Amino acid sequence: QVQLVESGGGLVQPGGSLRLSCAASGFSVNNYAMSWVRQAPGKGLEWVSDIKSIGGITWYADSVKGRFTISGDNAKNTWYLQMDSMKPEDTAVYYCARIGVGGGYDYWGQGTQVTVSS
Repeated sequence: QVQLVESGGGLVQPGGSLRLSCAASGFSVNNYAMSWVRQAPGKGLEWVSDIKSIGGITWYADSVKGRFTISGDNAKNTWYLQMDSMKPEDTAVYYCARIGVGGGYDYWGQGTQVTVSS
């Protein structure tokens, strides 16, 4: 059974850092690309970052480029999103999503709340 479980969200001050985790089960993270997607209060889904495979090609939205880093750990079967120099506009529920063989998202995590506020 495929499952994605996010953790690591919380309250952080502007300029601070958080690391989100997305623990996968039922498949190997190295065999799939994945995305981090976020939804700010009252807004739609916003793509944040993609990784093709562990140690592979990565992409970032302009809004997070240079501040966020996506990565993965095969041994822990987990993806990560390291968020540095955080801004209030980063406040959102963050989701990890697996990119299926057809190119769309086929599995989502439950989301983790991130709040950036002083």
